[in-house]
Parts: sequence; C-alpha cells; structure tokens
Amino acid sequence: MQTNELGYASRLSFHVAVLLLAFVCLSEIALAANPAAKRVGLDRKRLLEYRDAGGGIQPVKTSADWRRRRAQILEAMQEAMGLLPDRSKLAPLDLRQTLEEPGEGYTRLTISFAAHLTDAPADRVPAHLYLPADFDEANPGPAMLVLHQTSARGKHDVGAETIPNNRGLAAELARRGYVVLAPDYPSFGDYKFDFNAEFRAGRYTSGTMKGIFNHMRAVDLLSERKGVDGDRIGVIGHSLGGHNAMFLAAFDERVKVVVSSCGWTPFEDYYEGKIAGWTSDRYMPRLRDVYQLDAQRVPFDFYEVVAAIAPRPFFSNSPLGDTNFDVRGVKKAVPVAEEVYRLFAAGENSNDARKDKPRLIVRHPDSGHDFPPDVRREAYGFLDRWLSRE
Repeated sequence: MQTNELGYASRLSFHVAVLLLAFVCLSEIALAANPAAKRVGLDRKRLLEYRDAGGGIQPVKTSADWRRRRAQILEAMQEAMGLLPDRSKLAPLDLRQTLEEPGEGYTRLTISFAAHLTDAPADRVPAHLYLPADFDEANPGPAMLVLHQTSARGKHDVGAETIPNNRGLAAELARRGYVVLAPDYPSFGDYKFDFNAEFRAGRYTSGTMKGIFNHMRAVDLLSERKGVDGDRIGVIGHSLGGHNAMFLAAFDERVKVVVSSCGWTPFEDYYEGKIAGWTSDRYMPRLRDVYQLDAQRVPFDFYEVVAAIAPRPFFSNSPLGDTNFDVRGVKKAVPVAEEVYRLFAAGENSNDARKDKPRLIVRHPDSGHDFPPDVRREAYGFLDRWLSRE
C-alpha cells in the first residue's frame, strides 16, 4: 500500500511538473506575442527593474540589464505613438536645394529631403541647412539638429529673425561653428502634411512618430554630409522641439547630446494630469482614443524618456514659471532618472577628460515658458563640451 501511494505521488508530481512546464512555455509565447505584457507590474518611477522573458521582475544591476528595461520603454512609447517604420525600406534622401542666403557668420540653404519608405507615396521635409563661416568639407566637425516650437513659422522660428525673442537657436549655433539642420515639423512652416490620409493608410497613428521618423532622416542627412563628423551630432529644441528632441534621442543613439527647453514634465503634472493637449493628430491621439485621457494609463512617461537618453549628456531648461510643463514634475522625475545615470558612471572611460563633468543638468530660471539668454549660453557650453568644441 505504501509503495502504491509513493508511485501515485510520483506520477502526480510528474504530471504537475509537465503542466507547470507547459504553463511557462505558453507564458513565454504570450509574452513574445504581446510585448506590452512584459511591462505589467513595472513602475515607471522604479527604473532599475525590468521584466525577464518569463515575466518576472528583475533588478537592473548592469548596463546590459538596463538595455532590457530601455527596450521595454521604447516598446511602451510605440504603444502610444505607433510603431517606428521599418528603416530597412528607406527611400533615398534625394536632397534638393532651392535657395542660398548669406547670414552673419553662416550661409543658409533652403533644402528639402525625402522622408518616406520605398513602398509609400513621396513625402518631402522642408528645412534650412546652416553652414558656418569656417565650414570645411575636408575637416569634419560637429552638427546640430534644431527643432522648432509650436509655431506656424516652422523652421523660420529658430532663425536669426527670432533671436531677440530667445528662439534663434539655429542661427546662434551656426555662428558658434556648428553645421545646423532645422526641419519643419509636419503641418508647420512650409510642410503640408495630411495626417488623416496617413492614419487611414496605416503608415502612422500619431504625428509624434512621424516627427521621430523625419528627425531620424535628418540625422541620416547630417551623418552622410561631407564636413560633418557623424559621431558628433546633437539635438536641441524648445517646447514642441524640446520633447521631440528627447523622443528622437530615445530612438536614435547616433544623437550624442540633447538639450530640451520647456519640453517636458510627467503626464500627471501636465496641467494637473489633464493631458488633452497631447492628443491632437499632430501629437498622440491614442492618449485620448485608447487611454481615455488617463495619465496613469499612458504606457510610458518622461521619467523613462529622460533615462532612455542615459548615459548620453542631457541638459534641461525647466523654468520655475512654465505654466505648460510644470517644474514640480521635473523636480520629481530628475532624481529618478539620475539613478540610471549613476549606474553608468562607474564605467566611464577614465581617459576622458570630461569624466568628472555632470551628464545630467537641469536649470530652473525664474522665467515663464522661455529659454533665457544666460541659460541658453550655458546650454551651448554644454554642447561645446560634449561635442568637443572646447
């Protein structure tokens, strides 16, 4: 009798083990089919955790662990923004120039470039390309992508004509010796873009992702241009351009340094969690249509976007009086993102003269939604340091 009971117990244990194994296998298949499931239970404010292949939460202890969490952040961003188009199917850039204008310390070219896939209708991005006075194709130097704010003027809003209003970033950086590319964002400036047609065709589900794709094409253009060092490309932007600079850097690690002015705060702190301003076709309609304007349901947040830039240098201008992107949210998020920067600090190149320089800097000028001259000068110095112009 005892032998039979032991035999039955052994057979029962075997069947239970088989069922458990089958459950684990099915769980892994489900996780692979639904990447979002990998993040269930992940706290956007606890960045040093990731979901393993079995769905368990693991601590981030190494840079390799962080790459796993970072990949999950990008998946979450694409849930809200739509998928990044397949860059293996890029149409040629087909750069075209229509105008050349002299400026004080630079030459400005009016250009356009292709930003579509080979199986999609032609789509051209209007832009200004600034060549500094000392530009020399034989001696590659650094370059900057400059992204404009919400403005009907588009790329003109960062030109010399707006320097008195603290927006002339492109002209100022060109005078400092940078090759500068300033594109129009879809539906601004000279860029006529039909969001409804793109959404119906299934090519995009948000203007934000179209912006990211276009800005990656802009990085392609800079990387391929003679006279530009492809390893010394940065991005800067104000307001709309501020968060687009961050989104680009999250998806494109060719961007080596980022400056965001008045561009972000966690969703729960954006107008006290009233996120309708993020939901037009130009931005992310899914925040309304899928997540019902609930800041807590949005699958990513700016804690994670800032951290996704690490260990690359990031400078944020976040004024005390910014009524759009509340500084209180920034002050909550920065210490969280700093945990990821500290993770990388021990592995910095000991031969790098900049190793003791802070990679994450946030300034809080006593101003409104603006980029004051003193903070702007500090941001330019930050760019000079990390792109080796000083």
